[in-house]
Amino acid sequence: MSHQPYASLQIRDFKLYLFARMCFTMAWQMQGVIVGWQVYEYTGDPFTLGLVGLAEVAPFITMSFYGGHVADVVERKKLVIAFTILYFICALTLLLFTLPFIHLLSRGHVYPIYVVIAITGIARAFVAPAITAFFAQIIPRELFSNGIAWNSNVWHFAAVSGPAIGGLIYGFAGIIPAYSTVAGLMLLAIIMFSMIASRPLPVHDHHDSVMQSLTAGIRFVFKNQIMLGALTLDMFAVLFGGAVAMLPVFAKDVLHVGPQGLGILRAAPFAGSILMGLAIAHRPPMAKAGKNLLWALLGFGISTILFALSANFYLSVFFLFLTGVFDNVSVIIRGTIVQLLTPDHMRGRVSSVNSIFIGSSNELGAFESGTAARFMGLVPSVIFGGAMTILIVGITAWFAPMLRQLNLRRIQEEHAPQKG
Repeated sequence: MSHQPYASLQIRDFKLYLFARMCFTMAWQMQGVIVGWQVYEYTGDPFTLGLVGLAEVAPFITMSFYGGHVADVVERKKLVIAFTILYFICALTLLLFTLPFIHLLSRGHVYPIYVVIAITGIARAFVAPAITAFFAQIIPRELFSNGIAWNSNVWHFAAVSGPAIGGLIYGFAGIIPAYSTVAGLMLLAIIMFSMIASRPLPVHDHHDSVMQSLTAGIRFVFKNQIMLGALTLDMFAVLFGGAVAMLPVFAKDVLHVGPQGLGILRAAPFAGSILMGLAIAHRPPMAKAGKNLLWALLGFGISTILFALSANFYLSVFFLFLTGVFDNVSVIIRGTIVQLLTPDHMRGRVSSVNSIFIGSSNELGAFESGTAARFMGLVPSVIFGGAMTILIVGITAWFAPMLRQLNLRRIQEEHAPQKG
């Protein structure tokens, strides 16, 4: 069968899904830039940027297993809409905090922001597994890898434009218009999700207790060596190799480019991801997926180190761009593994495990980066993170031959529906 790179885009509900995710992601990424710059401007302490990540990840991890369980017993579209509304309310609250007649924030006193970010962590624990499981109900199984590639492209496009727009609006118009734009995009996402046709939950004969259901996802992942290996490798690479949390410090104290430059720095990895995602949509790297995954994460670690050593804005943007190029290979390979090997009735719970492995490692990585920057210094801490990523890739390549020999094309053919 010839590869059709645009097959999934012919499905109306999938296009609505992509547009809604684009608006949601743009708003989320804009909010990250605005909050990061605002907190660092108030405190002048890179450790407080790590606390922003910790404020989101703690409730996210705490609630994720329950969020996955709910996504497998409640209609997924309803969950996506409900918790996108909660994100919208949080955006409005952050906007309220910045109004001139509200005096909740002051120098060194940004705790109300941490509270709102913690609430978004709870919302994310429910929306992440629901939106991933909903994806699998919108497009047919044989188009999963193609849909994942386009989903990743749209997500990264939004992640490019979100930080850039957020930084530009904050820098030229101010924080109130910036937060207002975040709220407007969240509202648009709610409308687009509402226009997608509802899907009933997959039929499943087994009736587990709540406790059994809560742990079913993690038991499933730990019994599957390929899935566990890919998730573990990606988790530690993201945990140690990410420099995004420290970008406000690089922008202000190293590169001296202000919030506008911060937006460009935040957008650079996602720009690289978009170009790689477009290439993967046309030429999926699935036959040698395991080797491609390891080489890509090795490149990610090297690019991170080179970014830390750069004192030139344009070189820094280029090296961040490369981290996005390498990272998206891992994102698409991992996403294809999870979607292909997960039974329909367990998608919410397995997705919650995936979110804990990968999603939480972004925020824990932010906390690790902030802590390391305080004790080691900014540049040495990022070099250390990149070096740890390279070390983890080497260890995994040596001790995980099954992952090294992974052929996703063969797995996809084995799980494709049989023609009668």
